Amino acid sequence: MLEHALLYDAQGQPLLSGRLNASRDWSEVNAFCHRVYMPLATRPLVAGADPNATLRTLSIGRIVLSRFCFGVPTRADEFDPSSGNIIVVNTMRGGVRHPLTDGTGIDTVAGDSYVVDCSRTDYWNIANGDDLQFNLTIPHKLMEETAQRWYGFVPEDDLWKKRLVFGRGHSPWLSLLDYATLSVDAQNNRISSPLIEKRIEETLCLELLRGWAECSGLNLETGARSAAPRYVREAERLMEERAHEAPSIADIAAQLGISARSLSEGFRRFRGVTPHDYLTARRLDGLRKALEHAPPGQTVSSIAGARGYVNLTAMTAFYRQRFGETPSQTLRNRFSRL
Repeated sequence: MLEHALLYDAQGQPLLSGRLNASRDWSEVNAFCHRVYMPLATRPLVAGADPNATLRTLSIGRIVLSRFCFGVPTRADEFDPSSGNIIVVNTMRGGVRHPLTDGTGIDTVAGDSYVVDCSRTDYWNIANGDDLQFNLTIPHKLMEETAQRWYGFVPEDDLWKKRLVFGRGHSPWLSLLDYATLSVDAQNNRISSPLIEKRIEETLCLELLRGWAECSGLNLETGARSAAPRYVREAERLMEERAHEAPSIADIAAQLGISARSLSEGFRRFRGVTPHDYLTARRLDGLRKALEHAPPGQTVSSIAGARGYVNLTAMTAFYRQRFGETPSQTLRNRFSRL
């Protein structure tokens, strides 16, 4: 599995032709690591050894995929937390040693998948020189957005600080990665459809979140949601019910008999987002549903206007960021989804 990842597309056409795909120069290897992962320190464990590195990378949405190895025994550490990135190391060949949450280390072998949030905890690894890795670099913010959208809350650092192996052997996760790489078009070195690209990006984040949480003992279905006070859960219910009315946060807070400031503090503490962000997401969800079920003759302007949208340019930008397509595309393609 992943044998041809970032080498060929589903039609057998070579990917990343004409790019720097290998190097025996430490400066080039370090520049690749800094660009694809984050600033870090590397040093060969064999004095005077030159790398024999594989350097292949492309992106799916905000996720960076890389096929990588140093080609010599190497230690990497001092990963820069300010970059805000999560790294997923999928070992394809050889072995790589990583730290676990309890302070011990583990050697991953072919088929193992390891995750660490470098924005929340320190990290190092030791590659044995015969290894080959298929890595993902994912912004922490993107994972937070995925958790909020699908589970209604953002996990706290109890999850993000867990350094662990979450998949072994021929796991569904590796099958998903295989599908993602085969979806890339060799002519453009990207997924041709922005909508499909957005869906694959989201599915990768969601499957990673599920596996990460499961191995951490966190139930995302009940987790922090049940810990939120009643007024936060009631505010969520009201926002979902009244999204089409475009209520203000002050209106929601007044209906609950609390201040807008208290509501904001509750959302930040128990959901990891502001009530405004939560309401914005629910309004966009409602708009999408209205567009998908609109009768003939309706326009984006009329549907959005009925739901309280005034600035259509700003709405379209937020809509595209959330769903990977414009409102007009959703409206135009609504019958093909039936």
